[in-house]
Amino acid sequence: MEKTLFMVKPDAVARGLVGEIVAVMEREGFEIERLEMQRFGRARAEAFYDVHRDKPFFASLIEYITSGPVVAMVLAGDSTITRVRELMGATDPAQAASGTMRRKYGESVERNAVHGSDSPISAAHEIAVVFGAS
Repeated sequence: MEKTLFMVKPDAVARGLVGEIVAVMEREGFEIERLEMQRFGRARAEAFYDVHRDKPFFASLIEYITSGPVVAMVLAGDSTITRVRELMGATDPAQAASGTMRRKYGESVERNAVHGSDSPISAAHEIAVVFGAS
């Protein structure tokens, strides 16, 4: 079984979309191994988004992800990473396919409602940052 980190970001939490988004994941048949509401501090946010450290949007990304609570999950299943990425849609909600979460719930490239790991290496790193090494 493949595992991934999936997260409902602060904008979607603030708009009361957690239940609706979690329900999508349950209907899709993912096993929710862990689910927790958290608030990222600056150090954890920087560790989580370390891959973007040298990009011009890093500071605003850190400010955004620490602006409110997130709901983080470890999802497991067959081809979980690919399937979750398809359900989320493109990073830019305006470019995301109809019916995807980002198209439906996203407000902008930064405030795009959800996050999902993009590879097994990213998933392992992100799960460790968010939930601690297991």
